[in-house]
Amino acid sequence: MTRRARTTLFLAGAAGLALLLWWGFGELPVFGQTHHLYRDLAVRAALSRATANAVASVNFDQRALDTLGEETILFGSVIGVMALLRPAVEEREYRQPANRAATLDATRFVGYLALPVSLAVGLDLVVHGHLTPGGGFQGGVVVAAGLHLLYITGSFRALDRLRPVNVFDVGEALGAAAFAGIGVAGLVVGGAFLANLLPTGTLGDLLSGGSVALLNAAVGLEVACGMTVLLAQFLAQEITIAGDGGR
Repeated sequence: MTRRARTTLFLAGAAGLALLLWWGFGELPVFGQTHHLYRDLAVRAALSRATANAVASVNFDQRALDTLGEETILFGSVIGVMALLRPAVEEREYRQPANRAATLDATRFVGYLALPVSLAVGLDLVVHGHLTPGGGFQGGVVVAAGLHLLYITGSFRALDRLRPVNVFDVGEALGAAAFAGIGVAGLVVGGAFLANLLPTGTLGDLLSGGSVALLNAAVGLEVACGMTVLLAQFLAQEITIAGDGGR
């Protein structure tokens, strides 16, 4: 394709996008008014299904199919990073020498202390995501970041032992498969993909919200494992991969 043809194609697409944006902005309600149709419908639907966190209700009930798409994008991104950052022919992996002296004792202490706290907070965000602000996406990121506090402490070998990449790679696939599997189960039982499978329970109780809690847990597993694999690949490329000349 010539440069002129690419420019023409771009201008045509940009014009179409500009038209859609103009149309969409023109239909927006006037700023500052109290009538918000989507907000009212979303909150009403969340309360009808005993989901205390309206955001979780939107993500995992009212538009759960969109959430499945977002989960698939993350899954594909991890696969792409793993493919791009795998050792090339001219590269090799080497064992990183221990370098604990370069890390301050205070830094190591805070890192070791914050590691279990971060994991506990991340798991709490996932488990109570249908009740309070949080959820699988947020909790999964906190768990992945908490695991990598061992890198801050200078214990890269300990980090390798704590998060074997192959295990977390399988965990990511299981989380994505679980979300899709719950959706298929809803199709079989309820007649619609991602239809609710469980009793909604009582608003505010841990066992409430129907399938929202299950979907939240599946997303938490997928995000935590996926982000861990991503960070592991970037760290490995920076620390344990060398060219022919070594380091």
